[in-house]
Amino acid sequence: MNSWLYLCGMSEKFTNHMLGLQLPTDPRWVNIAQMNIEDILVDHAYCEQKAASSCISLIVQYPDKKDLVDMMTPVVAEEWSHFERVIEQLNKRGMKLGKQRKDEYVIRLQGILKKGGGREEQLVEKLLMNALIEARSCERFKMLHLHIEDGELKKFYYELMVSEAGHYKNFLSLAKSYMGEEYVSKRWKEFLVEEAKIIESLEVRGDRMH
Repeated sequence: MNSWLYLCGMSEKFTNHMLGLQLPTDPRWVNIAQMNIEDILVDHAYCEQKAASSCISLIVQYPDKKDLVDMMTPVVAEEWSHFERVIEQLNKRGMKLGKQRKDEYVIRLQGILKKGGGREEQLVEKLLMNALIEARSCERFKMLHLHIEDGELKKFYYELMVSEAGHYKNFLSLAKSYMGEEYVSKRWKEFLVEEAKIIESLEVRGDRMH
């Protein structure tokens, strides 16, 4: 964990390189987000809920894979605790959860997934998509930690930044255990290239975490 803490403390360019991200978030995003913190917290809460649900889904679909079940089970608990902590931040500020918004980023990411293939190949596709979401979340949390004025939220997003980096690492490691280093590294690079195109095409919005 200390190595990942160190990683997330590096410059933004270096961090993005280590996480594999090909395109950094537009710096305007964090300024707009700070002016719309209620919207960001609401969207963030649903992101954490979906992250927990995604891990549960993997466990349900692949109950025979003990290493996956063992790794995903504590992640479910951690992501749900993040959801609870975001709700706490909303409550402290007299804000309500509100309705879930359409997650265009994740919808577009789903379009990267390969169709067909064997059971483990499909599993690796899902693991890589989860790894990518965690990597981008780590980057966004770092931006909030560094630039947001709210002292409590600065600390909050620092802690979550470190957590997401750990999840990213775990998803990639698990994927490599099923399809091998060479296959996963090649496919991961393809994911990164396509994700950069998605980030470039999306509108810079202050009411979305991604």
